[in-house]
Amino acid sequence: MAQELEKKNTIPSELYTKHNVKRGLRNSNGTGVVVGLTRIGEVLGYEVNEKKEKIPMEGKLYYRGYSIEDLVKSCIDEGRFGFEEVTYLLIFGQLPTQKQLNEFNTLLGEKRELPVGFARDMILTAPSRSIMNKLARSVLALYCYDDNPDDTSIENVLRQSIDLIGYFPALIAYAYQAKSSSFDNKSLHLHYPIPELSTAENILRMIRPTGQYTELEAKLLDIAMILHAEHGGGNNSSFTTHLVSSSGTDTYATISAAVSSLKGPRHGGANIAVINMIRDLKKHVKDITNHKQVEDYLVKVLKKQANDKSGLIYGVGHAIYTLSDPRAKLLKGMAKQLAVSKDLIDDFMLCDFIERKAPELYAEINGVEKPMPANVDLYSGFVYNALNIPTDIATPLFATARLSGWCAHRLEELIAGKKLMRPAYNCVQEHLEYKPIKDRK
Repeated sequence: MAQELEKKNTIPSELYTKHNVKRGLRNSNGTGVVVGLTRIGEVLGYEVNEKKEKIPMEGKLYYRGYSIEDLVKSCIDEGRFGFEEVTYLLIFGQLPTQKQLNEFNTLLGEKRELPVGFARDMILTAPSRSIMNKLARSVLALYCYDDNPDDTSIENVLRQSIDLIGYFPALIAYAYQAKSSSFDNKSLHLHYPIPELSTAENILRMIRPTGQYTELEAKLLDIAMILHAEHGGGNNSSFTTHLVSSSGTDTYATISAAVSSLKGPRHGGANIAVINMIRDLKKHVKDITNHKQVEDYLVKVLKKQANDKSGLIYGVGHAIYTLSDPRAKLLKGMAKQLAVSKDLIDDFMLCDFIERKAPELYAEINGVEKPMPANVDLYSGFVYNALNIPTDIATPLFATARLSGWCAHRLEELIAGKKLMRPAYNCVQEHLEYKPIKDRK
């Protein structure tokens, strides 16, 4: 039956060209099809000349018009946590004053603890092997704990958004603890969130058995979350948010759909792919400081002889960024500090070598020269590993950060979109004559 399904659903590639279909909503030159307008995030990785050719450029990322470099640099220079400030910026469209930020942090702190009985009834009694699966189900379940779940007024959706942003650290931490206890035979460690702590501090506190962390660890996780908070309206999960919101459905259904989108290995699961690749490299390379041995391994990866046999070196290359990924550049600087503090400089330099060598080896093996900058997953993978963050939590952490962007995009769609998204699919199935059941073979 599965083989028959493949036959019945195969569509020849030439038909997509014939019908001028933009597969994956991408133009022939790789640029995205423009399907909407946004004020929330801007991703720049190339320019398009008069011949509609992509011209590589250094990558830039803007949140509400502010450069990501400026936002991160401010936090580093002032030695403070910044994810909550960035969340305020994305949702409200402006940078907060200190008074506004303090009030917002207090509001989030009040929402750190889950509704009474939720952890027991919805997470601990029905654990999942997938934290992302549990997260999507938990978001849907929160609908039942909301006295006004279907109201899509801006006031109510704003209230729901702040609730969810406050809840997410506990959701992923308890889902992880339930999974570890039920499926990995580990002790169950449940820590209550502390309202006064930042998002990053609460996450580290709740996922670790001892609840302990260093200031450098928390601030590096905070930077990673800032860099993952938003990436334009066209990334798969943010577009999902716009798409589902356009139907007029509730906030919980919308955010659950976005989580489900991010769960896919072609989207949010990429950071796990980097972690697994590095793990496989260490299994097969005796000395990770020996560049020749590492190079030999990367060649095998490109020839589909190593790792997952996909032919891909994870952590390099990006759909939009050509010469550089600004998120990777920022995270790399902080990652080096972490590497020094944890005596992981060899692991850091391994990522640095992969970043420098991968484009050269790709050109040699595939005969194609193209820009392949390190993307944010290369160094976020290193950071998560250095912070002893379990692989299971890598993508849920991404979701916790990106929730700020999703909520901003949902509000934008409700305010500015106001039209059900309804793209077209051309049907290429020929018309058939109906046969009575007695005549079918």
